[in-house]
Amino acid sequence: MAALLPKRFGSPLACASRRLPYCVSTASGLPFLGPLISMTLKPDFGTDDVNFPPLPEINDVNIRQKVFTHRSYHGRPTHIFEDHPNDLSPDNEKYEHLGDAVLGLSVTSLMMEMYPGLRVGPSTAIRAMIVGNATLAEISLKYQLPSRLRLHTAQAIALRASPTIQADVFESFVGGLYDDQGLDPVKRWLDKLFRPYAKAAYEIVRQQHGVPAVPIVPLPSRYGRYNDHSGNFAGGRNGIVHEEVATPPSGGHLALFNQYLQKGNKPVEWKFSDGREKEDADDPTSAAVIQGRKATPMWCATVYVNDEVYGRGRGTTKQLARNEAAKQGLDKMGINVI
Repeated sequence: MAALLPKRFGSPLACASRRLPYCVSTASGLPFLGPLISMTLKPDFGTDDVNFPPLPEINDVNIRQKVFTHRSYHGRPTHIFEDHPNDLSPDNEKYEHLGDAVLGLSVTSLMMEMYPGLRVGPSTAIRAMIVGNATLAEISLKYQLPSRLRLHTAQAIALRASPTIQADVFESFVGGLYDDQGLDPVKRWLDKLFRPYAKAAYEIVRQQHGVPAVPIVPLPSRYGRYNDHSGNFAGGRNGIVHEEVATPPSGGHLALFNQYLQKGNKPVEWKFSDGREKEDADDPTSAAVIQGRKATPMWCATVYVNDEVYGRGRGTTKQLARNEAAKQGLDKMGINVI
């Protein structure tokens, strides 16, 4: 029955596989993964890929030979149910199948370690990019695995140039290494290998979800230094910290700005304008710019701390205007936001 279904529909497990170009996972609610899987990631391994991990060595000679033997080399029939116990197929398809499972486990575990708060849907999309043909073929070429394949002579050139075959031999190597040494050595290698790819894929999926490209991670321990009991920020003019570096939480600059003010017990006042009023005398922004287009109203926000102007911002909504003003306020407080 499953074979009668259109290819764009599939189970959650099938959707996570690079085998299907398009599919919908009913579990994760993800839209088509095909475009993501085919994207080229740009991992950062340092200058000249200095941090690209070396390829581990498979110790068992028989395993190593099987890993690099394509089914075309022996030309055995493929449409049979099971090999005879005394005549098992000598090609790498079973190692490829095993390697696919080991890759899925290793990458999923790595994602949970790197991004523990990431939900299943985005995590599945990121994993699909990491173990997709484009990524695995690129890695395989870097390790020069296709050049080690034993292939049928008449098909060798075409097969070695195929991204699918290039990705397959990498999976086969992973499966063979697992059979040779177990999971721990494989996972140590794959963690180093895939961490930069995971970061690159994470950024792409963030953008597709409408989240800012740069990860926003709250750093409570770096939110400031305070005097013992005054509630003021220590180390700067007017009790404000200077040269402080912080990362805004998921609410953006506004949330971080409010955290500093609350911890410093600073009174804050917000004033808003829809652009139809004349600008303040000390506001250098022209009224023409503030008003914007009639179809796109522009809100202006001014934030006062202890009756002093700390920032002004503009946006198509009050929230955007407040966030822009909060960004200026953080700058005035000497807090460099990364």
